Amino acid sequence: MSLQLNELEAVLRQMLQEHQKLLKHVEAHADAMRHLDLKAMDDSARQQEALRLRIMGLENKRRAIVLGLARLNKADHFLSVSQVAKLYPQRQAALLKLRDELMALISQIGNRLYVAGKLAGALLGHMNTVVRIVAAAVEGAGLYTKSGVPKVAARIGAMNALG
Repeated sequence: MSLQLNELEAVLRQMLQEHQKLLKHVEAHADAMRHLDLKAMDDSARQQEALRLRIMGLENKRRAIVLGLARLNKADHFLSVSQVAKLYPQRQAALLKLRDELMALISQIGNRLYVAGKLAGALLGHMNTVVRIVAAAVEGAGLYTKSGVPKVAARIGAMNALG
């Protein structure tokens, strides 16, 4: 029983460390997006994916430990960390502290990813508009000067560009 609780605490600490690393990489990715640094965005995305895989492995390990504790206590359903903490009051403070820290960190990551998603969506919208403007300009027949240079209108209006 004590061995499983120690193992659960260790897994929760590992998950906390991995989520802290993930938050750093999410922030680095958002910074790279702001500066349009493609190499940094790619590196950060690969590191984030590796961390997500490690976190999934730790989550599976945590679930197996909790399932073992549930069987040990003859519970007929899956136990949450707070339910495990109630079953073992001597470890309740440590388990709840780890759970709260992990939940706060996950919330921070979620908020940062939301902002990064909005930034990526805005950037994608602008790029879509640029491609549409260029495609519309290239699509039409053009006039050329005597020297072979295409004549470009002094100004492309919004209605012409999006046409």
